[in-house]
Amino acid sequence: MRGSNFVAFFTVQGFIAGIVFGVLQSDSAEDFLMYTLLISTFFYLFSHLCVGFYFQTLGVKAPGFPKHAHERSLDNYVREINRREQFIDAYYAHKDELLSNDERRKA
Repeated sequence: MRGSNFVAFFTVQGFIAGIVFGVLQSDSAEDFLMYTLLISTFFYLFSHLCVGFYFQTLGVKAPGFPKHAHERSLDNYVREINRREQFIDAYYAHKDELLSNDERRKA
């Protein structure tokens, strides 16, 4: 389970527990709201504490970004784009010649 999912699940459980406790113990709407908010906040903070300790003791580091492999790929892409641009530029430079030769042949 992802940490954010655990926090959300535990916060909802705290909200439900707060509603139940508020219904059982409160005499007014203000007390009900206060119990619900305090218990929900406690569950929210406690879930963050649990997730923090879990990830701290897990000891798994995020995989490193393969910078050199990406740079090589990007360099290859840049070379390929430059090669294609040169080809297209050469085509457009000679396009007028090809069209004029084609018109002469038709005439």
